[in-house]
Amino acid sequence: MTSAARAAAHRAEIQRTITPVDGSTYVERPLASIEEVARAVERARAAQAAWRERGVAERAGLMSALVDAFVAKRDEIAQGITWQMGRPIRYSAGEVRGFEERARHMIAAAPQALADLDPGPKQGFRRFIRRDPVGVVLVIAPWNYPYLTAVNAVVPALMAGNAVILKHSHQTPLCAERMAEAAGAAGLLVGLLQAVHMSQATTGEAIRRLPIDHVAFTGSVSGGAAIEGAASGSFIGVGLELGGKDPAYVRADADLAHAVENLVDGAFFNSGQSCCGIERIYVHGRLYDEFVERAAALTSAYVLGDPTDPDTTLGPMVRASAAEFVRGQMAEALRQGARALIEESSFERSRPGTPYLAPQVLVNVDHSMRVMKEETFGPAVGIMKVASDEEAVALMNDSDYGLTAAIWTGDEEAAIALGGKLETGTVFMNRCDYLDPALAWTGVKNSGRGVTLSVLGYEHLTRAKSFHLRAPASA
Repeated sequence: MTSAARAAAHRAEIQRTITPVDGSTYVERPLASIEEVARAVERARAAQAAWRERGVAERAGLMSALVDAFVAKRDEIAQGITWQMGRPIRYSAGEVRGFEERARHMIAAAPQALADLDPGPKQGFRRFIRRDPVGVVLVIAPWNYPYLTAVNAVVPALMAGNAVILKHSHQTPLCAERMAEAAGAAGLLVGLLQAVHMSQATTGEAIRRLPIDHVAFTGSVSGGAAIEGAASGSFIGVGLELGGKDPAYVRADADLAHAVENLVDGAFFNSGQSCCGIERIYVHGRLYDEFVERAAALTSAYVLGDPTDPDTTLGPMVRASAAEFVRGQMAEALRQGARALIEESSFERSRPGTPYLAPQVLVNVDHSMRVMKEETFGPAVGIMKVASDEEAVALMNDSDYGLTAAIWTGDEEAAIALGGKLETGTVFMNRCDYLDPALAWTGVKNSGRGVTLSVLGYEHLTRAKSFHLRAPASA
């Protein structure tokens, strides 16, 4: 096939987003050919050459204008989130607020993060380390938190002097477009932030063939492995934010009411479709029975329904196949001896073959069950009784993932001591399922590689350049 014929075939491919709200086609977009992606990268390189010469303060002013332009369309953006991936409309605007919080923090952090590093005086020499931009950054963002995941890489990449090619999930293509539109409204250089819709195959080909300098990927473990494979041998940087099976431990001294309220929300917000959502809970025996009783009662109060209805508190999963995966995982656990505390029939909208799935609390679970070991990514949580801190830590670490872990206790020193033993990227005390932009967001084991947010989030988006200057002999 000639290159012209191949390009025509690619252009004929259409990306269709099926909304989980009612199963209709919500948006269609043509997929870019590799030649079209190459032209986008060429525009990005041209824009980046000029952008990197602008000072951090000038970049900050333009990036703040981008955030202003984005936030000004919060209602339209919130509605788009709900229709594309199913989050209840009452919560969708919160993602716009979170985008703004993280973006403004990373803009403010840039002067410190990008400042020259002085190793100290040495007679007759001037020495410093400068942070140079890497060049063109490909950001691949998922559907579950389409803006909150993208902002972690897009804003610091641009602030560091890079250009960005933004590819969102096929489920949320409008999100990339909204961010690129905000860049245009703010007056950023043409080509500096571009939304590109492309297939998985074209994405891999672009990473292998085109002059892309860094890939920031958020998604599944298998997706991360595919990105690493595409980048293999090219020596470009790869940042991976992958899955989680995040645990929580409720110690005997925990505030029970607070723990129940926050952990139920941490398990079921966004229909459990969060890499840092709570998927397994370990409760000290002294509190176990009451915790389980209260958690089940609170879970039963959710309202599963049409996410465009302001009264809905639990929307559909992203697609019917995702709901069926969770159903299968739970059914297997029940066959192995687990017990379900929530009566699915009390949630009228929950039906097999649809993306609407009732929330579920499982007890009598153990680590022989997939529901306690493998990522669920849905509205189901298992609760186990433990007898000690040591048992809880061992179970929390018994996972291929390590993104976050939450400890509920009245003893801060105990939380720090236990946190030091946990194999995780973030340790929470008395909270969960939250990203503080001032702290490094990172994972261990299968949860990923690299860091976003905080001043450390700039490191993989820049390269170090050392200046070693000897004073002239006549000086």
